Amino acid sequence: MGSEAIIVFFLAGVVLVAGANFLSNLISPKSDSPQKRDPYESGMKTIGPTWVQFKVGYYLFAILFLIFDVEVAFLVPWAVVFGDFGGIAFIEIFIFLFILGLGLLYAWKKGALKWE
Repeated sequence: MGSEAIIVFFLAGVVLVAGANFLSNLISPKSDSPQKRDPYESGMKTIGPTWVQFKVGYYLFAILFLIFDVEVAFLVPWAVVFGDFGGIAFIEIFIFLFILGLGLLYAWKKGALKWE
């Protein structure tokens, strides 16, 4: 019973996502005019190349930020129920924080936190 339910949920997810994309493509307004390609942030014409390659370090920094941001999302509910579970909850969160600390140490040693 368990594996069939997983397959049904997976197929339902695929069908819903594909259907939403298809429907959005079908009913969305289409406009391909020169105004669509004009700059909109400052209103000025661009000077020089507009497709500039960013350093991968910016993306690594952003991913590290997201990882530790999600960590806080796990710590808040844990703190709320800590009194109910006692020592077991403390050991589990210590293991969680230790693994994340190892990830941070690895990123630090690799130089992912240097903003150059």
